[in-house]
Amino acid sequence: MKNKENVAQNLDWYRNQSLETQISLFGNFLEVAKLLANQMLEEEVKEKAGQRYDREKPSSGRYSRWGSNPGSIRIGEEKVKIKVPRIHDNQSMITESPDSYQKLKSIELPSEALMKRIILGLSQHDYQEVVKMGVESFGLSQSTVSKAFIEESTKALEEFEKRDLGLYDFIALVIDGKYLSKENTVIALGITISGEKIPLGFIQTTTENSNAVKGLLKDLLRRNFKYTEGILALVDGSKGLRKAIDETFGKYALVQRCQWHKRANVLSYLSQEHQDHYRGKLQRAYSEPDYQTAKSKLKEIMIELMKINRSAARSLEEGLEETLTLHRLGLVEQLGRSFTTTNLIENLNSQLKKYIGRVKRWMNSEMRSRWMAVALFQIERRMRKVNNYEKLHLLRTALKTELKIKQKKAA
Repeated sequence: MKNKENVAQNLDWYRNQSLETQISLFGNFLEVAKLLANQMLEEEVKEKAGQRYDREKPSSGRYSRWGSNPGSIRIGEEKVKIKVPRIHDNQSMITESPDSYQKLKSIELPSEALMKRIILGLSQHDYQEVVKMGVESFGLSQSTVSKAFIEESTKALEEFEKRDLGLYDFIALVIDGKYLSKENTVIALGITISGEKIPLGFIQTTTENSNAVKGLLKDLLRRNFKYTEGILALVDGSKGLRKAIDETFGKYALVQRCQWHKRANVLSYLSQEHQDHYRGKLQRAYSEPDYQTAKSKLKEIMIELMKINRSAARSLEEGLEETLTLHRLGLVEQLGRSFTTTNLIENLNSQLKKYIGRVKRWMNSEMRSRWMAVALFQIERRMRKVNNYEKLHLLRTALKTELKIKQKKAA
């Protein structure tokens, strides 16, 4: 009930602003725009046709609700789908969309100045739909709107950090560190046997800090993260990450180092004239589905590099075997697109930047954590399954064989 009251308060606050402010706020974030578009259209329907099931109708019952049609509004370059209610005029016998729908069909993105002046925080009954941004960073922390956001984001953070991971059957774990809003953050993303991507946790630290990363992983175990069926851990090659994985999962984890990071590291040692040539050679070698063929071609490249740049050659040699883990399992053709790089989490990171990159001032670590939790929950809802998820059972079998995990006997 309190949540619904907060929603009503926020919507009332929004409707009391000038039309210019409403429209500008409207264009600020797509999800907010979608929610508010539906609300504004519903308000016009109520003005003409009255409340649902109310016997007292405005205009002597001239207008009636008439279902809805799919529609869309365009915000900047983005097209957002919405439901457009229909209104039937019982005198003219014409059925039309609300007049405000045409006004909302094309909304310009708000100016930076207007975004800084005022922004709407909005909470929904289902907090996974929380789509408000910017409240605290623009000095509204004491306002009713901000309080509603703080309540919901705190709730989101608590649920995010305490979610029972034992409800999922994980097959892979992607761990990566990114520089987000002037802070190093390590994020863990789980992949289930059915292909879902589940953000698991995050910590403010670098990938080289094995103790901090280990703390993050231990927290996953406290939340019933299951790994004794075997886990493929995708990492960028950081020694801190590698150590934390070994000390947490031991013999139950197999590491796949990101081929993209390996290629980038090797190329960073080379002059511009050599980079394009070896970028192609490395890509072609890693594209070989056969383990021995790929390894042989990479070793040939290593020999070539020794003649022109020993540092590049040593970079390729370091941890080479772990960049070929999926090759060794014989699953490159089936699962190589998703499980030979950390791109699964790179996509998550890019979306996070869109969410939290607008915040101009972080008050404290708690605020950052709450925003991260809200953003990750929101992003999770939009994540698609990994490519060829139907083949993930092959990965489980291969992991058990490689790690010498005994098959469970049927009861």
